[in-house]
Amino acid sequence: MLRSEIIDDPGQFDTLAPHWWKLWEQSSSATPFQSPAWLVPWWRTFAPGDLATVAVWRGGDLIGLAPLYLEHGIAGSKLLPVGISLSDYLDILCVPGTEATVVAAIAEKILSVEWSQWTLSDLPEGGAGLAISHPDLKAGRPAAHSACPVLAIAGDETLAGCVPSRRRRQLRRARQAASRRGRIALSSARGNPQTFLDQLIRLHDARWAGRGGGLLADVPVEQFHRRSLPLLDARGLVRCWLFAINGRTVGAYYGLHHRGRAYAYLGGFDPDYAEESPGAILIGHAIAESIREGAREFDFLRGQEAYKYGWGAIDKWTMRRVWTRS
Repeated sequence: MLRSEIIDDPGQFDTLAPHWWKLWEQSSSATPFQSPAWLVPWWRTFAPGDLATVAVWRGGDLIGLAPLYLEHGIAGSKLLPVGISLSDYLDILCVPGTEATVVAAIAEKILSVEWSQWTLSDLPEGGAGLAISHPDLKAGRPAAHSACPVLAIAGDETLAGCVPSRRRRQLRRARQAASRRGRIALSSARGNPQTFLDQLIRLHDARWAGRGGGLLADVPVEQFHRRSLPLLDARGLVRCWLFAINGRTVGAYYGLHHRGRAYAYLGGFDPDYAEESPGAILIGHAIAESIREGAREFDFLRGQEAYKYGWGAIDKWTMRRVWTRS
C-alpha cells in the first residue's frame, strides 16, 4: 500500500535523512547532488520559498522522493527543485522497479499544492523526472539544459588510454616547471574538510580577484559548503586535493566520487604560480586517482570551458522540462 505526503516543515525535511540515504543508495539516477548531505544544507542555507517536497512510502520504506519548493511571485507560484543553481544534477529518487508508480504518485500529490508552473532542470538523460505525466498537467517538451563535458576513462594512471597526447605533454611540462620552482607535494584533504575549504576559498578568491569574484565570494554559498562538505566527507564521497610548492599551498581541487563516476566540482589556484599550472596538475592527479578507484567516467560538470575539451571530454547534456496545470 503506497502513501504519499507533502513535506512542508523544515524540521521534518531534516529528520527524513536516514530514510533518504537508504533511498539514495538504491536509486539508479542518484548522484551526490541528490543526497541529503547536499540538499539538506542547501535548504538550511538558502530556503528561498516554502518547502513542498513529495515523499512516497511503502509501509515504513521511503521509495520515492521529489525535493521541491514553492517560489512565490506576482505571476503566481513556481514549483522548483531544491538545490537549483548550485547542483549540477537533479532528479526524482525512486527505488528501482517502482519508477512509473512513484512518478504517478508524485504527480497526483503535487496537484494538491497551489502552483502555476513546475520546472525540473538539470535532469540526467533518462531521469525519472522526465517521465512525469498526469491528465491535469500540460507538459512542455523536454529541452536540452546544460552541457556537462565527460571524459570516458580507460587505461591506467599514466592517462595514456584516455587523455590526448598533447594534454599529457603539457601536464609533464607543468610538473617539471613546478619542480624547478621548489619541492612539490600533493595531499588528500579527506577527513579535514574545514581546513580544506579555508585553502580553497583563499585560492578561489585570489584566482577571481578583480573579475567580479568567484562562486565562493558569496557568503551564503560559503556557508552552504561549510555545512555540506563535512557530511559528504563522512559518507566517503569527497575527493579533495591540495597542491603545495615549498610548503605553500598553491592549488586546491574539490571533487566527488560515486558509483564509478568522478565529478570535478570546483578548483582554485594561486595566480602567482600560473606558469606552473597547479590547476592542471591537480586535475591530472584527480583523473589518475579515479582510474585507480575503478571509475569509468570523469565528469567536468556544467559549462563548456575550453580546458575541459583539452582533456578529451565530450558533451553530455542534462534536460529541462516544464509543466503547467491543464
